[in-house]
Amino acid sequence: MASMIMASSKPIIRVPTNSLPSTPKLPSLQTITPNLKLQLSKLKSMTLAATSLSFVFAPPSLAFEKAALFDFNLTLPIIVVEFLFLMFALDKLYFTPLGTFMDNRDAEIRGKLNSVTNTSEEVKELEEQANAVLRAARAEIAVALNQMKKETQAEVEEKIA
Repeated sequence: MASMIMASSKPIIRVPTNSLPSTPKLPSLQTITPNLKLQLSKLKSMTLAATSLSFVFAPPSLAFEKAALFDFNLTLPIIVVEFLFLMFALDKLYFTPLGTFMDNRDAEIRGKLNSVTNTSEEVKELEEQANAVLRAARAEIAVALNQMKKETQAEVEEKIA
């Protein structure tokens, strides 16, 4: 039993309960407020002094560099080369395939539209042929009716006479 580990919920070290304060004592707001105002005024004056010193002791070259509109140093040719490379790459990889796709699609649409107009012309020709056949059939019917009328008229006259 001597080699067994035993767990217990009781603390081994006893802590005196009267040594811990029951509630922390906070300083009152009246004593903090004047100190805070004093610290803020010190901070503002120190910030103002630091910025004014940085402007006074700033080298004049910084003022001239900030006033320049463009920097004509080594970055300009690098940017130009990057721009030209990007323009060339986008032209070859994106815009050329897109342009050929759009041209092919446009040609396909125009071909379909031309076939539709050709089909409509064929339809018009077929309608004219159908109308011609109908006119010919009506003319034959009219001739046949006139002949029948003449025959019936002749029979009626024979029967009357």
